Amino acid sequence: MAPSMQPSSSDLRLQVPETTLSALGLDTTTWQVLTESIFPNANTAQGILLAVRYCQARGLDVLKRPVNIVPMWSKRLGREVETIWPGINEVQITAARTGQYAGLDPAQFGPDQTLTFQGRVKTNGNWQDAQVEVTFPEWCEVTVYRLLHGMRCPFSERVYWLETYSRAGGAYSEVPTAMWIKRPRGQLLKCAKAASLRAAFPEEADYTAEEMAGKSIEPEEILVDTPTTSTEHTPVDPPETPDWKAQIDALIERAAHSQAWSTAQDYFHQRFSGEALSYALQGLERAQEQALPPPAEAA
Repeated sequence: MAPSMQPSSSDLRLQVPETTLSALGLDTTTWQVLTESIFPNANTAQGILLAVRYCQARGLDVLKRPVNIVPMWSKRLGREVETIWPGINEVQITAARTGQYAGLDPAQFGPDQTLTFQGRVKTNGNWQDAQVEVTFPEWCEVTVYRLLHGMRCPFSERVYWLETYSRAGGAYSEVPTAMWIKRPRGQLLKCAKAASLRAAFPEEADYTAEEMAGKSIEPEEILVDTPTTSTEHTPVDPPETPDWKAQIDALIERAAHSQAWSTAQDYFHQRFSGEALSYALQGLERAQEQALPPPAEAA
């Protein structure tokens, strides 16, 4: 029988040392499946390794994809960070393993609403203005049952669509992600089910990928109603500060220092518009050109 052929490290979409794979009980073939089939949208090897370690710690089969790699915006780092969150199925499995999960009632939905959302979204690598009309249920409520001292106890949570849906452009856009546009009821149902499972099993359940997608890692800021208009969550043209060019120049300098050109471009598209956006993108382009190595002299 011919020996099985393992892909070489250079053939892998996301490369990791073989010693790291061996320590996790993985081979290059399994790693190739994880990077190409299980987590094809993962951008870093670290995100997939974190998912593997999470599943091993929880006694889950990572090849069944019980968790999702969710990119979340970090305001402190000024870029997206890949994080690990369980899917709704994993939360239900965890509840069932307690031996106290006693089922749930059919979901109840509130009245439908239709609203138009607009903002900037990233399509095929480019930021564009978008507008979409979505019809969605105002709320969803699920009742989960847990056996406590021999009694079947109900735990209900009502989740509101507008407070829960995932934004395609992060904190600076109102436009829902494609999944929340296609499945407005289904996505809300998952979030309502997760909320009720957390209420019933607070020591076991966690927030899910469906709830955390499109959110920021840092806590959301509270907007205070003051005479001045806050510009934290909407693009500005130009920023309402006298030194806005200096602020943009400082951001460009940080991007050049870390070579984070793509991240900086995404942030500028989310944060600015009009004159400010043009100034930021032109400055970023000049910084990139200056950072390029000089052409080699002909022999």
